[in-house]
Amino acid sequence: MTAALAPAALDRADWQARRRAHEERVDAWLDPHLARRRTGAKHPVEDFLFTYYSHRPAQLRRWHPGAGVTLRDADPAEFGRDYRAGPAGLTLDTDGVRARRGDSLDWIRRLLAATAGRPAHLGCFGMHEWAMVYRQTQQEVRHNAWPLRLSPDETAAVVQERGVRCSHFDAFRFFTAPARPLNLLSPTRESQHALEQPGCLHANMDLYKWAYKLSPLVPSELVADCFALAREIRTLDMRASPYDLADLGYPPVRVETPEGRAEYAAAQRGFAERAAPLRARLLAAID
Repeated sequence: MTAALAPAALDRADWQARRRAHEERVDAWLDPHLARRRTGAKHPVEDFLFTYYSHRPAQLRRWHPGAGVTLRDADPAEFGRDYRAGPAGLTLDTDGVRARRGDSLDWIRRLLAATAGRPAHLGCFGMHEWAMVYRQTQQEVRHNAWPLRLSPDETAAVVQERGVRCSHFDAFRFFTAPARPLNLLSPTRESQHALEQPGCLHANMDLYKWAYKLSPLVPSELVADCFALAREIRTLDMRASPYDLADLGYPPVRVETPEGRAEYAAAQRGFAERAAPLRARLLAAID
């Protein structure tokens, strides 16, 4: 579903076809989430990207061609305030969007480049999710509608035996208070550029966040590509977590065992390899 680099101008039939394809792709993710939301049901895997991140479903569904693309025979009212009509067609007001975003583009670019320039570390074995429930009861854990695979004491013993090597601030900030001193690092927002590394599941999941924060400067197909990868990563994240989600169709990756840790590291390496070209595409779009 990854779109090739867009030409400088798109005829009406071409951009409408791209928009339809994007909407159909995204609807396959949105429709089940919106149906659950109407009934008040919750899903700890499939709903995460819509509740943790700030990008609303309607924003994900809305199609943008990206900077530098002219849409022939396009109605400005369909695309909003960031577009300008000209003799050749409708184009994004790139300078206006950049001015409104201020220093955020440079912040995102520096983070992406710093992350891409480091080797992937694969030795965390998903202990960040375990640190988020460390020394909590079943009632206290975040997803308390779903049981833990081990008792609280057994879960704590795994954390203490394996240790925690989390470099990602937005995971670390959800650690329980007793778990924080067990982490090898103390990540902060200010140290994010210095610590982020491409083997981290959450750093690769966050490519979706950086993509939508760059929208509409980047094509919506790229945002959707990052969402698709983040969705798969979240599945591994929760399969390797202390939660028992087998009844939802997610067999556990038992990282408390040598076999489970090997399975996790192999999947983590695969996600790092798949995230690299997405990170490169985001950097290229900014540049």
